[in-house]
Amino acid sequence: MATGLPSQTQVIELLDGEFARAGYEIEDVVIDARSQPPRITVIADGDTALDLDTVADLSRSASDLLDADIPGSYVIEVSSPGVDRPLTSEKHFRRARGRKVDVTLTDGTKLTGRVGATGDGAVDVVVRDGKGWSTRQVPLDDIAKAVVQVEFSPPSQREMELATGDAEKGGRT
Repeated sequence: MATGLPSQTQVIELLDGEFARAGYEIEDVVIDARSQPPRITVIADGDTALDLDTVADLSRSASDLLDADIPGSYVIEVSSPGVDRPLTSEKHFRRARGRKVDVTLTDGTKLTGRVGATGDGAVDVVVRDGKGWSTRQVPLDDIAKAVVQVEFSPPSQREMELATGDAEKGGRT
């Protein structure tokens, strides 16, 4: 790494409190010392999506905090994880509620559905069955891979009711 650049740990320690106050968690920090000027990318996620105003505010705060502690020549970039990030934890599934996902189970079975309630180590996945839509509870330990899919048409009303909890549901969130 180029001289004068902070480490990933330093960036997280310096910025974590500021991001938390804004309602976001730092998911990752990528430091590219080979680009000119060097680039520090902070990947943040929260219960609400990062909008452009929030990205700008967090970028300014990050720049101010890093410049005060670790002056140098580098570009700070704040970004969201992106749609292609695999869902790997309960919080990822909670944040993806209502989104369409492709899921591969540990037994090799694949299913496509919409993320519903998540809790107690499981996620409800709204799937199409012979009668319409139903909810299938899948233990998180049974999921080998899950990725949010880009959609070009709106889901059915019933599918979204089941996923977002607007229909009758148990005590899960």
